Amino acid sequence: MKLLPLAMGLSCVASVTLAETTVQSCDREVTFDGVPQAAISNDVNLTEMMLVLGLADKMVGYTGISGWKTLDEEMRAGVEELPELSAKYPTKEVLIGADADFFFAGWNYGMKVGGEVTPETLAPFGIDVYELTESCIHISEKGKASMDDMYNDILNLGTIFDVKDKAEALVDGYKAELAEFTGSLETADEPLRVFVYDSGEDTPFTAGLYAMPTALIEAAGGTNIMNDFEKSWGTVTWEAVVERNPEVVVIVNYGNVTAEEKRAFMMNNPAFADLDAVKNDRFVTLEYVEATPGPRNINAVKKLADGFWSN
Repeated sequence: MKLLPLAMGLSCVASVTLAETTVQSCDREVTFDGVPQAAISNDVNLTEMMLVLGLADKMVGYTGISGWKTLDEEMRAGVEELPELSAKYPTKEVLIGADADFFFAGWNYGMKVGGEVTPETLAPFGIDVYELTESCIHISEKGKASMDDMYNDILNLGTIFDVKDKAEALVDGYKAELAEFTGSLETADEPLRVFVYDSGEDTPFTAGLYAMPTALIEAAGGTNIMNDFEKSWGTVTWEAVVERNPEVVVIVNYGNVTAEEKRAFMMNNPAFADLDAVKNDRFVTLEYVEATPGPRNINAVKKLADGFWSN
């Protein structure tokens, strides 16, 4: 009988030890005393990471999806039980008002450097923040975008929410599927020159060295013509695009301007008439949720490869 309190005490100590965990988030170490119970994710791709890990029951809502018109049928089914708390970037008041204890967001994915919603501004209210790995370039040094950025986020979420086995199984599956696909992919001796057209007519908004499309394009046998643009997403000049003469244009589909409208703009503009991509009408469309880090990245590589090499 005397052993029972001791055993119970040891059990309690063990449970506390197991409940506390630390992960790296950009340039910070974040320690969690327990599994978050009132999580909020921002943006469609980050929300899908939560859903693919089966974490809907740990969430009180999501933000930043409908305002960008990125919600498709698959995603709509996944979040039907959860409220959208803000159509675009949430305010601090929105997160506090939802009694959130965790915010999964990124820099320019729900947070802005120097903005009102940051890890520092949310900490006093008991809201821990985990930052999307791809977005860390906005506040710290990192290597160019790679599939490991997405894998890292899945694994860290698995650690934070105590579903490590599920996270590891997902990542192992993604890696195996990608390796099998790329191993059998027939490409040319030289990678295809690819331009990512996100938006903009006067000046194009595109993916640079640190944005996920660079990794997706490389996995599919191409090279991002803006891979010396040392940003994640940003604005370049049309002159630079013309000078580098892409063989394929990858259009990111979201927002008020459709992918077909973006294609028509390039096809009908005399300034682009000599581009190989325009002359041969070689355009591939990725949905926003495919072009940003998340569970659909493997299928995005397959879609790109089909567009690159099936013609």
